[in-house]
Amino acid sequence: MAADTPADTTVTSDAPDYRDTVFLPQTEFPMRAGLPQREPEWLARWDRIGVYDRLRERSSGRAPFVLHDGPPYANGHLHIGHALNKTIKDIVVRSHQMMGRDARYVPGWDCHGLPIEWKIEEKYRAEGRDKDAVDVVEFRRECRRFADEWVDIQRDEFKRLGITGKWDDPYLTMDYHAEAVIAAEFMKLVMNGALYQGSKPVMWSPVEKTALAEAEVEYKDHTSHTIWVKFPVLYKAPSEPRDHDNPNEDYNEKYDFEETLKGASVVIWTTTPWTIPQNRAVAYGSMQYGLYRVAEAEDGAFAKVGEKLIIAVELADSVAKAAKIKFAPNPFIFRSHEMEQFVSPLAHPLRGVEGGNDEWDYDVPLLFGDHVTGDAGTGFVHTAPSHGDDDYQLGLKYKLPMTYNVEPDGSYRADLPLFGGQAIIDADGKDGQANVSVIKQLAYSGALLAKGKVKHSYPHSWRSKAPLIYRNTPQWFAAIDTPLADGMGQHGETIRTRALTSIDKLVKWWPQSGRNRIHSMVENRPDWVLSRQRAWGVPLTCFVRRGAKPTDDDFLLRDQRVNDRIVAAFEQDGADVWYRDGFKAQVLDGIVDPEDYDQITDVLDVWFDSGSTHAFVLRDRADGAPDGIADVYLEGTDQHRGWFQSSLLQGCATKGRAPYRNVVTHGFTLDEKGMKMSKSLGNTIVPAKVIEQYGADILRLWVAQADYTADQRIGPEILKGTADSYRRLRNTLRFLLGALDGFGDAEKLDPAQMPELEQWILHRLAQLDHAVRRGYEQFDFQGVFQTLFQFCTVDLSAFYFDIRKDSLYCDAVDSPRRRAARTVLDILFHRLVTWLAPILPFTTEDVWLSRFPSGDDSVHLHDFPDTPADWLNEPLAVKWDHVRRARRVVTAALEVRRTDKTIGASLEAAPVVHVEDRDMLAALKSVDFADVCITSDLSLTADPAPSEAFRMAEAPGIGVVFERADGAKCQRCWKILPDVGTHRHPSVCARCDDVLA
Repeated sequence: MAADTPADTTVTSDAPDYRDTVFLPQTEFPMRAGLPQREPEWLARWDRIGVYDRLRERSSGRAPFVLHDGPPYANGHLHIGHALNKTIKDIVVRSHQMMGRDARYVPGWDCHGLPIEWKIEEKYRAEGRDKDAVDVVEFRRECRRFADEWVDIQRDEFKRLGITGKWDDPYLTMDYHAEAVIAAEFMKLVMNGALYQGSKPVMWSPVEKTALAEAEVEYKDHTSHTIWVKFPVLYKAPSEPRDHDNPNEDYNEKYDFEETLKGASVVIWTTTPWTIPQNRAVAYGSMQYGLYRVAEAEDGAFAKVGEKLIIAVELADSVAKAAKIKFAPNPFIFRSHEMEQFVSPLAHPLRGVEGGNDEWDYDVPLLFGDHVTGDAGTGFVHTAPSHGDDDYQLGLKYKLPMTYNVEPDGSYRADLPLFGGQAIIDADGKDGQANVSVIKQLAYSGALLAKGKVKHSYPHSWRSKAPLIYRNTPQWFAAIDTPLADGMGQHGETIRTRALTSIDKLVKWWPQSGRNRIHSMVENRPDWVLSRQRAWGVPLTCFVRRGAKPTDDDFLLRDQRVNDRIVAAFEQDGADVWYRDGFKAQVLDGIVDPEDYDQITDVLDVWFDSGSTHAFVLRDRADGAPDGIADVYLEGTDQHRGWFQSSLLQGCATKGRAPYRNVVTHGFTLDEKGMKMSKSLGNTIVPAKVIEQYGADILRLWVAQADYTADQRIGPEILKGTADSYRRLRNTLRFLLGALDGFGDAEKLDPAQMPELEQWILHRLAQLDHAVRRGYEQFDFQGVFQTLFQFCTVDLSAFYFDIRKDSLYCDAVDSPRRRAARTVLDILFHRLVTWLAPILPFTTEDVWLSRFPSGDDSVHLHDFPDTPADWLNEPLAVKWDHVRRARRVVTAALEVRRTDKTIGASLEAAPVVHVEDRDMLAALKSVDFADVCITSDLSLTADPAPSEAFRMAEAPGIGVVFERADGAKCQRCWKILPDVGTHRHPSVCARCDDVLA
């Protein structure tokens, strides 16, 4: 029976009706999936029969496989990035389970930190309440309640995606045991020498009044004030010869520097005018500098004719343009090493200003800095060590004084002359008054050369979206270059060396580019700022001796007995106990005098929380990892500076190495045009809406079809295409179910008894088994799905099923060919359904239960079937490659005749196929090529093809001449054969007559 004919076997009015004798597919598996309505039923079923826990029981003794979940924040509904991330993780876990591992997945949540605290503060502000007036323990309890509510909401949303895991016992960073372990991990830094208190500039959010980690910072365009400022030269150089030839031929070798520098100013450029009151030096670089005299000044210019300005030669033109001035020709040229010798020191531009109260009446040194370049500005960099990392490093080198002029809310200290109390950033995240005030004061004092505005990439808080500042504050740090006294030096003595060794030798990166990304970050990163001036988190559980300096050996209390008491208290009552009256005395009593020590009230950076999860999940849980090291960490590429890095540094600090063996990264989700999703643009895709329209399996299939290592695009048209791929795959599975109706073990045939076509399918399955397992092992789900989809649509639907429908429908029930085909279909069923189960858990469950409707069985309780190695048959594969290439030419030739209405179906044809290649001809003659081409007859010949023969450029040496089939049409199988009408049953062929007998 031809594949391109109707399945109802329509007959002429005077012919017998043989429809009831044809074995058409029988299945109740619907064409329409109805996933949105039916998926919740399977979720409930999996819960009822306890699939996840039964897998743990059945997997006892297997090698464990642990994907450690990077905790999402418990503070909002899921977005499409969550769906992408959790689906990839689920495919990893399910596939490794079905490949014979004990694949455990404990979902988790990040529950502390600013995002949750910020939500409670927003609520307080809306109610007119003052957060600082609320008892800190009560405030923390409200944060905990808020996180609890969102954990429950997100858990249901994740489960709806079909994510398998230990949902009834997830890990939460706010669980008492978790808080105890986080504190214990922190106290390891106290004990091993990594922890220190330092005063240095950190990223500071004036709106949130706390330091932020780099991972909490996002960069957005921001328009900043920009100013060019004059620092007068103070040094009166004696008349003396220069120690080398003057590079300017218009000057003599001996020159009067006092006269040259009289009234001159060094010019700096900055985009942070508010930092000028904190200036403590000016830096110069390796370039030529010139002393320029102002020859002309436009109306409105701040400069006056005759002024002397020292600027980098390569930047002089740009400075003149900004200042609306022109310089006289032939400037006096300095070499860079002459700066400190002849030009330094300088006067602060606010020196002697009215109302300054001598605040800025100090000398400003001119110092060499490697960070100074000629890319922009003036070639000189204003240096405020309290407000920038380069500035701070220069300050350390030259022992420059630090300033403490900026308060936590981003305003100047109240007693700062001229600017006291003015805000740099207002409470609403807008620019405050400080910048403009400083600019006006510089203009008033005659120090302003030019001003303007510049739009540039600037750091913002990812939570409040407000601009940040660098602010010098006392903070607690983990030193990443200090040798640790912990006896775990196998991979290095410092956090940095252990981390770099882990990156290069202990961890595989998928894709490999992830290694380069995190390596450069760790190689160049500063010490880790651990402290936050907030309330909701695990406190820095340490005490400092009153009156001691941070550099004193006994500044920190280091006593394991104290640490053990803290951990025990946290285990019983959580971290809230740290803030209860009398707790200090409780843990210090009998060990040291509590009055001699101060208790730290800062909380830990939330990245330390999540970086410590390996300790209370992988190490402490029974379903964790035996050695405390995860097989996989899997998150977005942004986590190279986030969770991957915090876990790496924390693990290296407390266990000597990275807590993972593989790191897999995925890209971000974009709309169909490749644009970032934004509520304001209206281009967001909400997972719940996709599930409501299509079902979770379509969303999962979108994940599997795409190269997740790059950024993903999703939108209505893309989802329609995904749904079409799903429909084609579902039809393949539906055909298998229908064709296997009533199949049992007694019908099975041994592969050795099968026709070559079935043996070729087994060969392909052996190839696929290798490809599928390798793909899943290497996290290449796109490769797995594309391989299986191509096999289903090309090898099966368009080839094998097409050919074998005639045998399945029309052969005798016990015919070897039909039994072989059904045996192979059974083999196909078990492999395809299980291979696809990690990607499409709902659909494959539906398919499985349609065939095996057991009360407590599930496809997800089964492994991928083992595939015998002897199914591989390369010589057979070569032969059938010949067959398939020749078939494509015949099929194309017949399609031409169908298109021009010469025939209605391929069974009306009996083509003559001319084949030049001997091996191919021999291959074709050894099989029933007419059956393969679904024709009633077919002739093969080595004769040269006539000119009218149909040919295809991609298959040279094959020509097809169309001929009609001779005979009458069998009313049962529809083949046109000479013997039809000559048998006991009228209007059928010999094969059908035997079946009917």
